[in-house]
Parts: sequence; structure tokens; C-alpha cells
Amino acid sequence: MAIELSDEFKQAINNAFTDGCPIIWASTDAGGQASLNFFGTTQAYSNHELAIWMRTPDRGFLQRIAGNPQVAMMYRNPETRMAFQIHGEARHADDEAVKTTVYDNSPEAERKQDPDRLGTAVVIDVTRIVQRGQVVQSRD
Repeated sequence: MAIELSDEFKQAINNAFTDGCPIIWASTDAGGQASLNFFGTTQAYSNHELAIWMRTPDRGFLQRIAGNPQVAMMYRNPETRMAFQIHGEARHADDEAVKTTVYDNSPEAERKQDPDRLGTAVVIDVTRIVQRGQVVQSRD
């Protein structure tokens, strides 16, 4: 089955920062050590991709995905009781048009932290969506 992010998931992801529901990302280094990070710039990039604007290009996340692109994110909104996980394969985006789109679609407060656009973009191909402990979508 192909992945198709629903409008409900896209809206939740795109509004997570302003709704006060920060998205947590997990990545693992080559030695197997997991790391968790909040990224307020997480956004739906397409029907099967997410994206993140990385203000600081030399962050550990970029180093970890270079060696192991498997990542996962967790969203939870206690007010609406909506929660889900998305698993995927992350890659550093080199294309300037992609970088511009991801930066421009980031929340204004996050863009203000990198007004000179010194950061870079990461795009995540979604491989699985998990909700209430069940895989609801999975890439073939």
C-alpha cells in the first residue's frame, strides 16, 4: 500500500508548533545510540513526505541520518486526544527550491531564529504510520 497522509494528519503536523504540541523526532547513530529532539519546523511536504528546517546544519541529527536514515516522530495533542507516530527515511535536501519551500513553510517564530537562511532542509519519506498501537499505513 502506498502512503497517503490524510488532511487531518497534515493539519496536525503543520500546526503542531503553534498549537503547543511540539513534535519529537528520534534518530540513531551508527553505534546504535538513539537520540530525541524537538523540531518546531516539522511540516507535511507532500502526501508521503515530511520535512524539517534545520537552523544549524552541523546538528547531530544530520550526522545521524547520514549514517542511518531511519527516523521516527511522535505527535500528541492532549486537548484533541490525537496521537500518532510516523516512521520514515530521512535525507538531507541539497536542492535550493526544496530548501526555500521548507524554510518558507516553517512557522514564523522558527524562521526568525534563522533570518539569513543559514540552515538546511531534511525531507523524510514516510514508510509507516502508527496510531493507537496499530500500523494504519505502510509503504510497500
